[in-house]
Amino acid sequence: MSEPALRIALAQVDLLVGDAEGNADRVLAMAERAAGADLVVFPELTLAGYPPEDLLFHRGFRHRIEAAFARCGAAQTNAAASPALVLGFPEYTDEGIYNSVALFAGGEERARYRKSRLPNYGVFDEQRYFARGNAATVVEHAGFRLGLLICEDLWQDGPVAAACSAGAEILLVTNASPYEQGKQAQREALLQRRARESGVPIVYVNLVGGQDELVFDGQSVVVDRMGEVMLRSAAFEEALDVIEFRRAPDGRAEVIRGTVAPRLREVEEVYRALVLGVRDYVGKHRFPGVVLGLSGGIDSALTLAIAVDALGAERVQAVMMPSRYTAQMSLDDAAEQARILGVKYSVIPIEGMFETALVALREEFAGRPVDATEENLQSRCRMLVLMGISNKTGKMLLTTGNKSEMAVGYATLYGDMAGGFAPIKDCSKLLVYRLAAYRNELGSVIPARVIERPPSAELRPDQKDSDSLPPYEVLDPILEAFIEEDLSVEEIVARGFARETVGRVLDLVKRNEYKRRQAPPGVRVSRRAFGRDWRYPITSGYRR
Repeated sequence: MSEPALRIALAQVDLLVGDAEGNADRVLAMAERAAGADLVVFPELTLAGYPPEDLLFHRGFRHRIEAAFARCGAAQTNAAASPALVLGFPEYTDEGIYNSVALFAGGEERARYRKSRLPNYGVFDEQRYFARGNAATVVEHAGFRLGLLICEDLWQDGPVAAACSAGAEILLVTNASPYEQGKQAQREALLQRRARESGVPIVYVNLVGGQDELVFDGQSVVVDRMGEVMLRSAAFEEALDVIEFRRAPDGRAEVIRGTVAPRLREVEEVYRALVLGVRDYVGKHRFPGVVLGLSGGIDSALTLAIAVDALGAERVQAVMMPSRYTAQMSLDDAAEQARILGVKYSVIPIEGMFETALVALREEFAGRPVDATEENLQSRCRMLVLMGISNKTGKMLLTTGNKSEMAVGYATLYGDMAGGFAPIKDCSKLLVYRLAAYRNELGSVIPARVIERPPSAELRPDQKDSDSLPPYEVLDPILEAFIEEDLSVEEIVARGFARETVGRVLDLVKRNEYKRRQAPPGVRVSRRAFGRDWRYPITSGYRR
């Protein structure tokens, strides 16, 4: 008699928040593709998508979730032909809503688990929505005892040990773990530690796809009881990978090595996260394409490359809007990049609009010196052009500002900040340079001069960013220390920065919170982005 074997398919799938019926369609299609597997494991909150936020409180959403859940369960009517399903869903009860996972086999629900550790930090707000489960769940299937867990249960002490104490010999963990730099290394280190502590293998299935600011990178993993990676799914794309378990001579569950996708370089991970974030935001909102301003600078150049890689050149339009201060090299470089990438390219000068605005405001400005007001007027003229094209064509406007600019307010409200999505909003200026260099490694699409020349907004004669800001080699580390590490002035100064510079930078960050509240969403790639996990008050008496 042969030893029992268990074939588990890891369904790393891109879901749409709120589309319970469509997500159920994805589940059943994936299950059909997984014929031959004994079990298919889906990500956290499969039917709702993640994070569903206040949709959870809507009665209509509850009805659709419950209908989708019943449909998925009813589809498992032939155990010989259909694999069992492990899928996540919001469970509505009289006591509250639970973040739950169920195992369906042979047309019936065999087990249900309620998440016991609810994250309430960073981008997570689960204690607002969910009640806490408190019991381990272990179910036997195909001759193996399976323990069910959900995401944060793995990160905190207790749930793994409880499942193993209840008899689990394989842990199945469903996840919606968003991407940030360095996250996969943290996940795998945690999985290895938990496997060694418990002495059981772990199947970790992660969500993939973009959802507003968040991007889920997939990279689902299986580790054996010693913590060795036995399977890793591809990053930033859907996957259906199968891993097999058998009985070892000592009676324990043994993992048969599967496909291990290579880990990506950090800069490649970030670039692919940006591409996926743009692709899903545009696609899930059903925009026909995007439009953006192409200035001849590195930020817009990188944004254009990301947009083309995400959507294809035929769905991208670039617009150069020269003013009296635009250098010829900017015109030349923008035209060259548009030609290389094959996008629709328009040149629409703003000089007439700018002059008209100055004439209209002449009396209001009389007796006052020229300052940033005139610079901002040019940016707002460009906004009128781009929003006009967006409204007329239905294309979404991409903004091109980076995190360094957004941090210190080096951007124009209702000007270059206007738009529907901000791809590089969470990328520091220094990271922008790294990403541009990486993209050119794949094929030269950003002219070298764009990368090499000193950055400039070109809103006044001979303007350079360094006229208004510290060098980015100084600015960006200070911003990272404050925004991502929450360090004080004294702690940042201790890293070798001048106190005056640190104080000035932190004052700029706090002073410009009102601008950031009005900025479009953008892809989160750092430990802390401006958005879901940044909640500083606009009105505050706190002083450094």
